[in-house]
Amino acid sequence: MSKRTQPPTTFLLAALSPFRTAVFGIGLTSCIVNLLALTGSFFMLQVYDRVIPGRSLPTLVGLIIIAGTLFAFQGALELLRSLLLARIGQSTDERFGRQVFRALATVPSDEVTARQGVQPVRDLDTIRGFLSGPGPTALFDLPWMPFYLGLCFLFHVWIGVTATVGALLLVGLTILAEAKSRESARQAAVIGAERMALAEAARRNAEAVTAMGFGKSLARRWAEINDRFLANHLRAANVTNALSTLSRIVRLMLQSAVLAVGAALVIRQEATGGIMIASSILASRALAPVELVIGQWKGFTAARQSWSRLASSLASTAEAKPNITLPAPRSSLKAEGLYLAAAGATLAIVRNVSFELAAGEALGIIGPSASGKSSLARGITGLWQPLSGTVRLDQASLAQWDRDDLGRHVGYLPQEVSLFDGTIADNIARFDPQASSEAVIAAARAAGIYDMVVKFADGFDTRIGEQGMVLSAGQMQRVALARALYNDPFLVVLDEPNANLDSEGDAALSRAIMGVRERGGIAIVIAHRPSALAAVDKVLVLAAGETKAFGPKEDVLRATSAPSVSPVRLLHKVEEAAQ
Repeated sequence: MSKRTQPPTTFLLAALSPFRTAVFGIGLTSCIVNLLALTGSFFMLQVYDRVIPGRSLPTLVGLIIIAGTLFAFQGALELLRSLLLARIGQSTDERFGRQVFRALATVPSDEVTARQGVQPVRDLDTIRGFLSGPGPTALFDLPWMPFYLGLCFLFHVWIGVTATVGALLLVGLTILAEAKSRESARQAAVIGAERMALAEAARRNAEAVTAMGFGKSLARRWAEINDRFLANHLRAANVTNALSTLSRIVRLMLQSAVLAVGAALVIRQEATGGIMIASSILASRALAPVELVIGQWKGFTAARQSWSRLASSLASTAEAKPNITLPAPRSSLKAEGLYLAAAGATLAIVRNVSFELAAGEALGIIGPSASGKSSLARGITGLWQPLSGTVRLDQASLAQWDRDDLGRHVGYLPQEVSLFDGTIADNIARFDPQASSEAVIAAARAAGIYDMVVKFADGFDTRIGEQGMVLSAGQMQRVALARALYNDPFLVVLDEPNANLDSEGDAALSRAIMGVRERGGIAIVIAHRPSALAAVDKVLVLAAGETKAFGPKEDVLRATSAPSVSPVRLLHKVEEAAQ
């Protein structure tokens, strides 16, 4: 699927192609529906040319029964077609739903995903809504337009010419709708994403906004963006409504024009009254799909834009799943000449960092702010792909691991802790439906929170609300630590794990790191406070993204380097500031 905007037919064909059996059924149904759509025309033809001249009520009753039966059959088939389209819309959601959520939930550092936020979810909703609606039926009804126009020519050449002119006018309006709506749709997508991003950011930071009183400033910014969004929406709606109204007027005028031409032919005795009425109905039916396309053009455009964005998003986050599942790592972690940059950037934040750790060792990473410590953590856990260099577990590069398989062997506590709406047990177990009580309790004990959790009225079944809102910052950090330790991962990476901890939490953290070492794992701790280094045996000093020192903790902390990066001075300064 191309990242460029695709024409509607390409979008529809691409979206419908996986459902060939259902599409064949819809096509067959549409064929019968369009043939049955001739019922009205031929009923009127028979009434005016056979029933009225012959004054035959039995013939009229017979025609009514036949027409009623055919109309009922046509309605049933149209309902069946709509149900099939609804099923296709649902199947499309099922086909992409998990991929979309995985792109949001498992690749947050990806440039496209970060920029779009939850837009892929809205895009999938738009596509499903369009495919489930009446819009796609035009794809199946449009090919029948020449058939209806041909029947008009069979009635009389001037009736056919009149209907054809009307069809060309409506096709021209369709092309005009495409030209006028393309740019508006593109702008609407950009402004809409900006608008939703601000709304989501305001919701996440509601407490800070209220406490510091800059809600009015944000409201003004929202009003500015919202005004642009509404203005663009109004422009697009005006164009769509104007063209839709114009197409309806053209169709009504055409129907009257066909009647007028038919009347003239009746006066000249070149056609019958039945042909006059039947051709009017037939011309209206011939142009109905084009009018439907124009009326649904807003949906076409929105779905097409959504399809293009979704294709780009999924293509950018697609991963090739390795054919071989590697065994659980158990001996070493090695970084070789690691260069790391933020998603989409080329300027390296971390430059030429190398180190090696064996099972049972723990590394403390220290350095001034903006020295690249958190960036290095993202590279070690595979969240950021290296510009160059490699991270290896047991000599295998992270690229050789499936993301989910690797995740089972990694525990990660990010600098900004956020939990999910659910129970404490759910969050500790990483929402594993197969999680055992023993594994959850073991992780809680390893993080030193078992006693804290069981004091809650519902214990491990306590629901913590969105982003863990019922917990304090320190409690959230300790639950997140238990999540990182769940199922004894080989590699545990903790980014400032004691930022919100008291002395009791610090002691529990040190015991957790020692626990990782004693069971043969590797722990990496990014620290600003010296207490976080109590249980590590090696230290890496970063400054400006480069390694300034690496080795046993005592040697590194004893060594003297440039005063600006002296680890002893740095740690004591940070601790004094924290106190």
